[in-house]
Amino acid sequence: MTFRINQLAPGKKVYFASDFHLGVPNAEVSRAREQKIVRWLDMAKQDAAAILLVGDIFDFWFEYKHAIPKGYVRLIGKLAEITDAGIPVLFFTGNHDMWMFDYFTEELNIPILRHPISTTINGQSFYIGHGDGLGPGDHTYKVLKKVFANKACQWLFARIHPNLGIGVANMWSRRSRISNQKKDESFLGEDEWLMQYSKEVEAKQHHDYYIFGHRHLPLDLPVGGNSRYMNLGEWVNFCTYGVYDGATLKLETFEG
Repeated sequence: MTFRINQLAPGKKVYFASDFHLGVPNAEVSRAREQKIVRWLDMAKQDAAAILLVGDIFDFWFEYKHAIPKGYVRLIGKLAEITDAGIPVLFFTGNHDMWMFDYFTEELNIPILRHPISTTINGQSFYIGHGDGLGPGDHTYKVLKKVFANKACQWLFARIHPNLGIGVANMWSRRSRISNQKKDESFLGEDEWLMQYSKEVEAKQHHDYYIFGHRHLPLDLPVGGNSRYMNLGEWVNFCTYGVYDGATLKLETFEG
């Protein structure tokens, strides 16, 4: 899938957000967060040229042939409203919602992207992805990701009745990092693996901006002399997002 905006119309912006982790820690708290995200989307749609959702929007998602996880109707309805209005929305899968298949594409006209992309917006270059499995380390997850992405494993999981499969997955989600982390998750400095990955890519091909989620910390850091690495943070604690106005990419907080 190719995404590119050669020239932003005057007053238009591109919005980036990730790691909503809808579904945790419980239905009541998740619904309040979902309502806040819908308010953010209402704000963004006023001047959005595009909205990019950069992974882990759901803390768990698996599409059966005739069933999807219960809930999230406010978000899904708002996304339908936005795409029906002609505003492009892109969905990057993360490690929690990698089992997105064709539902969003068929029902909402939202492409599903499974790998980082290199693209151009208004003459500036962007490298965008969720960030899971990139950079050094995290070898256990990289092996698990290959298992989860395996078509045979997906077929086998789809044979489990949704009441059991989604129920077990939701129980597992409540033990996830985002469900149990403190707001002050440690910044790793030079050991930030997505920063290291950005530097590796930059050494091969220049990008003005590297945009990732996954790390759960709002970060805006230099990569060399003329590139920046931005981590979009998350919406359990920070409610941060990126906005590009055609000249500058900024990290902002919604209702902060």
